Parts: sequence; C-alpha cells; structure tokens
Amino acid sequence: MTTFPDLMNEVLADAPRFGHREHVHLTWLAVRRCGVPAAIDLVSDGIQRTARYAGAPRKYHVTVSRAWVELVGHHVTETAETDFDAFVRHHSALLDKRLLTRFYRSTTTLAGEAARTGWVGPDLAPFPWTR
Repeated sequence: MTTFPDLMNEVLADAPRFGHREHVHLTWLAVRRCGVPAAIDLVSDGIQRTARYAGAPRKYHVTVSRAWVELVGHHVTETAETDFDAFVRHHSALLDKRLLTRFYRSTTTLAGEAARTGWVGPDLAPFPWTR
C-alpha cells in the first residue's frame, strides 16, 4: 500500500528541498500507483496532515490540491512515461506554479473560502478532459 510518507521519502531522496517540482513528482507517483480518485484522497490527506503538523492548517486548500492531482492525472493518461523527468519534459506546463490561473480566477474563485474548504470547478476555462 502506498502512503504519503513513502512518496515523500522517495521524492526527497533525489531533491534538496520540497518545492513545486517535488509536489508534481509526488502527485505523479501517487496517480501512477493508485489512480486519480485514490491519489486525490492520498495527496490531499497527506498535505492536510503536513500543514496541520507545521502549525499552518489554513495552507491546505481543497480545490488546489484536487485540481493539481486531476491535471497530473490527465497527463499521466495521455502518455505512458515511466520516468518522471521524461514526463515533465513532455508536460512542462505542470512545472508552472500558476497553471491553475488558466482555469480559475485567482483573486476571486481560488482565494475564496468555498474553494479552500471544498471543491469548486474551474470558472475561466474547462479542464482539458472535460472539453
């Protein structure tokens, strides 16, 4: 069974810090091993627990967490890459921290309490898999 701490350890084995690229890497691993629905739960729960442990529970954001898992998951199903570096070379947009602003208004939708505490769908453009 894949756990969030196992994924963190695997990603951090090759990284000096845990930044955005490492978040995407962890999500890629989770999606490949568990599938998108289970990865949403695994990643979201892990991030939420980590934020609470760090004394910053408000850093956890339901919509942002789920949207990233779904975006990574969409691209995982598009390609059969088994190497993370090759995967992000083909899907370099995932390395842009502001990618969600293509789909969401950041100042209203993503900044809102509804998106922080529950799922809110895109309000600027649909996700690629729903077009």
